[in-house]
Amino acid sequence: MAEPLAVALDVSRTFGTVEALHHATCEIHEGDRIALVGPSGSGKSTLLQLLAGIDAPTTGTISWPALGLRERLRPDKIAVVFQGPSLLPPLSVIENVRLPVLLQGVSGEEAMSRAEAALATFGVSHLRDKLPEEISGGQAQRVAIARAIASRPVLLLADEPTGQLDSGTAQDVLSELLGTLAERSVAAVIATHDPRVAERLNEKWQMSHGVLKAGAACST
Repeated sequence: MAEPLAVALDVSRTFGTVEALHHATCEIHEGDRIALVGPSGSGKSTLLQLLAGIDAPTTGTISWPALGLRERLRPDKIAVVFQGPSLLPPLSVIENVRLPVLLQGVSGEEAMSRAEAALATFGVSHLRDKLPEEISGGQAQRVAIARAIASRPVLLLADEPTGQLDSGTAQDVLSELLGTLAERSVAAVIATHDPRVAERLNEKWQMSHGVLKAGAACST
């Protein structure tokens, strides 16, 4: 079996006196499609940020056996779609999507091609020259997904990526996203409150009060 993309071993994360994540252990493998479900405040965002290498655990360890060192994970190995606004305000939509690709050392022409293709995939090409303040929250969410996909990651971590979309648009965006992931064998962990999103993924991880519960791939 190939090495796992990410491994968390007995990981906890404490903020002051609050333990946001409690002794979680899990693995993510190539091609995984994981729904991370649970109420607000259950620790889903904390776990995603730890798996992305954005934050470090208070106790326990996280490693990326198939991806390498933490400081070299983003944007081409792990891409993140954040729950809140994440577009850079001074940059246009196309510049926001192109920037992470440029940071990979890709040529300007190739970066632009990838950015344009990603915007087209998620139906927001017409927004390419708009600033983030000129588009709606739902449109910004689709742009953020396009930005993550344009980087061509090995692992996608998405925090409520359809949370600001109406149900029909959410399903359309999810279909495009899952299709793109399948084409490139990209693994994904998607945090969601929407059971219609969760049911379209192959595996479910449940979180409650900082405790992670799942099947064979994950334990507490």
